[in-house]
Amino acid sequence: MTGILYPALIMGGLGLIFGALLAFASEKFSVKVDPRQAEVRAILPGANCGACGFPGCDAFAEAVIEGTTEVSGCTAATSEVIEEIAAIIGVEANTEGPKVAFLKCKGSTDKTVENCKYEGVMDCRQAAIIPGKGPTACSYGCLGLGTCAEVCPFDAICIENGLAIIDVEKCVGCGICVEQCPRDVLMLVPESAKVQVACNSPLKGPDVKKACSVGCIGCTICVKACPVQAIEMVDSLAVIDSSKCINCGICALKCPVKCISDMRDKNLIAKTSKAPSA
Repeated sequence: MTGILYPALIMGGLGLIFGALLAFASEKFSVKVDPRQAEVRAILPGANCGACGFPGCDAFAEAVIEGTTEVSGCTAATSEVIEEIAAIIGVEANTEGPKVAFLKCKGSTDKTVENCKYEGVMDCRQAAIIPGKGPTACSYGCLGLGTCAEVCPFDAICIENGLAIIDVEKCVGCGICVEQCPRDVLMLVPESAKVQVACNSPLKGPDVKKACSVGCIGCTICVKACPVQAIEMVDSLAVIDSSKCINCGICALKCPVKCISDMRDKNLIAKTSKAPSA
C-alpha cells in the first residue's frame, strides 16, 4: 500500500509546487493590456482588410493605443468612428473626409481598339505583362479582367463591358484595388470630388484617338473653361485639383470627347447645363 501512496503524494506535491510556480510566473511576467484597446477594437468596422498597413483590426487597435499610427489610419472607418477613436485615447481627430476609388478610364470594349485576343489567366496582373500594349491598343487603360473586383473585400467593384464599375455606396476607400491595379488606372479621390478626368493616357491627342474614342486629347478646352483654375495639363493629360474644384461640371460639358466624369446629383447637372459659357 505504501508503495502506491508515497509516489502519489510525491507526484501530487510536485504538481502543487509547479502549479504555484506557473501561477507566479504568469502574474509576474504578464503583459498588461490597455483596456482602451478593446474599446477601439469594438468600434472598428471589423473588415480585417489590411489597408491600414496592419494584419487586422486587432493589430491596428493596438498600434493606435501605442501611438505608432494615426487614429485616422483605418480607411474603412467613417469620420464619426475616427472621432470616437480619438475621444477614447484623448487626442484630436484629423479627418480629411472619406475617399472612394475612381477609375481613370472610360474605354469600354466598344470605345477602344482591340489589340489582340487574350486567352490567358483572367487576371489583370498577368495580362499586363503581355509584350506590346496588351489586349487593347491603349496601354494605359483598364484591362477589365476583374482583379480589382476579386481583391475588394467589400464587394464594391464589378466588371461591365470591359470596365471596372465602382459602387460608391459600398466603397470605403481602403485602397486595396488601387494597390493591385497593374496599370495604376485606379485612384482614391475625396468622396466630395464629383468631377474627375476619366483618362490615364499621357499620349498626345492623335495617338490617343488611334486607340480610344473617349480618351483625353489634350485640347485644353477644360482648362480654359474652368472658372476656378482647378485644371492643369500634365504632359497631354488634363488633371483636376480636387482641393480647388467646386464641382460646377462646366469642364464635363465642354469636353469634346466626354472623357470627364460628372458624378453629381442630376438636379445639379441640370442647373449647370443652363450656366453661361465660361
